Amino acid sequence: MAGNNPTPTEYIQHHLQNLTFGLHPDNGWSIAHSAQEASDMGFWAVHLDTLGWSIGLGLLFLWLFKTVANSATTGVPGALQNFVELMVEFVDNSVKDTFHGKSQLIAPLALTIFCWVFLMNLMDLVPVDFLPMLAAKIGAMFGADPAHVYFKVVPTTDINATLGMALSVFGLIIFYTIRAKGVSGFIGELTLHPFNSPNKLVQALFVPVNLLLESVTLLAKPISLALRLFGNLYAGELIFILIAMIGLWQLPLHFTWAVFHILVITLQAFIFMMLTIVYLSMAVEKH
Repeated sequence: MAGNNPTPTEYIQHHLQNLTFGLHPDNGWSIAHSAQEASDMGFWAVHLDTLGWSIGLGLLFLWLFKTVANSATTGVPGALQNFVELMVEFVDNSVKDTFHGKSQLIAPLALTIFCWVFLMNLMDLVPVDFLPMLAAKIGAMFGADPAHVYFKVVPTTDINATLGMALSVFGLIIFYTIRAKGVSGFIGELTLHPFNSPNKLVQALFVPVNLLLESVTLLAKPISLALRLFGNLYAGELIFILIAMIGLWQLPLHFTWAVFHILVITLQAFIFMMLTIVYLSMAVEKH
């Protein structure tokens, strides 16, 4: 890790640092070898580990479900087909109970969100030293200093990933609102509620207040989506790191926390999916 005998602080910081690639003022386009170098790369730097794991797990989800769909049978289904059918039915029922509009996109979107976020969260159960140490060994083969090889394996512990997904949902909220109610209806929602009056002059005075309140409510949706998922998974990862620092007794504690954490990673995937459905349902409701 961060040296042969890292301090607890160095150990934690090393595990929480992403593999960052960007334009450094002194080194040009390169991979950061320290947290300071990553910071110096600025806004346009990318986290290679987050991108790699999130894209890879997304492709795994697509391949798995497509394989099951291509080999689906009307006879006695196998265990994998049973699992996929259970997931599809569960998500479909959730959408039917929550989404009150008409759209062929919502159910596939909800299924993708739940399974993709669950798979990314599931990486939190991998022992925290295993993949980073493997990455350090591979980096050493190419001449890199193992102490400066950073590798995070849980994409949802990166605020960039969770905020990116939340902003995508936010874009869909805006799109569905305008499609269902028009631009004038969207502006009306922001300016004519929650306070309104039949008196035109009084209503005009309410417009700035309504705009402020509704804008905060609207912007809070993606921010709360991103921070809720990030905060819960980041805290869970930090606990795993602290357990790993114990040494010999880490396995029993790791197993105990992992059993409890299975509930957390599943619940957070479900909450992200359900809030997405609720927000899109609110977007298309006429009233």
